[in-house]
Amino acid sequence: MSTTADQPPIAGTAHTAAPDAPTSADAAGTTTPSPVTVPSSAADRFMRRLLILPEGTTSTKAEARSAFQKSLLISTCRCLLMYIVFPFVLPAVGIARGVGPVIGIVIGLLAIVSITYSIRRFWRADHPKRWHYTVFGVTIIGFLLYLAVTDIANVT
Repeated sequence: MSTTADQPPIAGTAHTAAPDAPTSADAAGTTTPSPVTVPSSAADRFMRRLLILPEGTTSTKAEARSAFQKSLLISTCRCLLMYIVFPFVLPAVGIARGVGPVIGIVIGLLAIVSITYSIRRFWRADHPKRWHYTVFGVTIIGFLLYLAVTDIANVT
């Protein structure tokens, strides 16, 4: 006697659980595989509490990637303004002397918020690269905080 668990999946159908996965009975009495949840580590649970995330996956990997791209765009714009436009282009034209640090602080804070938002998206999506991006994002936030302190010192 053969069961459906012994047979390979039919082409075009999804196979959601392992053959030995727990099953649940519906109203008609048929059994369907229950979704298998992978237990998260203590470090994952800590990060989810730190980021104040709700339980469960509430974001997609595409949304996480989009948030990542936006935060990189903001950081790129900040770098272009702070290291090319403000020090070389605007003084050559005679405009915006001394405005760079103030705008740098504002753009830096916007970049920090954007990076934090994208880190939260990676974690909500349970993205496989969430730890990699968290390290990358926190490193960039550290640089931005250093630059903000430097800009504040230049303003005063």
